Amino acid sequence: MITIVAKTSWRLEMTVILRQATPHNLDALYRLEQVAFSGDRFSRRQLWHLLNRAHALTLVAQRDDRDERHPAVLLGYGTLLFRRGSRRARLYSFCVHPEARGSGLGRRLLESLEARARAREAEVLGLEVRADNDVAMGLYRRMGFYPERWLSDYYEDGCAGWQMAKPLVALEEAAPRRAG
Repeated sequence: MITIVAKTSWRLEMTVILRQATPHNLDALYRLEQVAFSGDRFSRRQLWHLLNRAHALTLVAQRDDRDERHPAVLLGYGTLLFRRGSRRARLYSFCVHPEARGSGLGRRLLESLEARARAREAEVLGLEVRADNDVAMGLYRRMGFYPERWLSDYYEDGCAGWQMAKPLVALEEAAPRRAG
């Protein structure tokens, strides 16, 4: 669990806890999906599967519930997928509540997800992002992701996307792992 202080429009400052999601977060994750995305949302069944599958890790950013004036609310989440035998992790879903955008929470959540991917010995973190989501693309580029390939007609509404990737280890660190 990581505690951070973030500035949001709800309060000037609040304490946010980053922690691994549990199946008990299903309803809150579903509500966050409804608020944050206009399309391509996960269903309750898809979220359940992500929370309960062996090769996925979901982190949630939660307002500290010790503050009784503002009950615990999920401000964001990110899900990593891992594949056996692969050194590439995939950021499968990444979401920040509209009221928490611009607070630095997305950057901190992504840093924490990258650390978790490194801990599982991933060498590369990949993702897909909507071509019209300039804010997300800006965050990913600032965090060291680069475009790998264009994905025509990728999203359900026909919007294109970019597949992006970020090396999580330096090339000289990755080579000995492969050789051994």
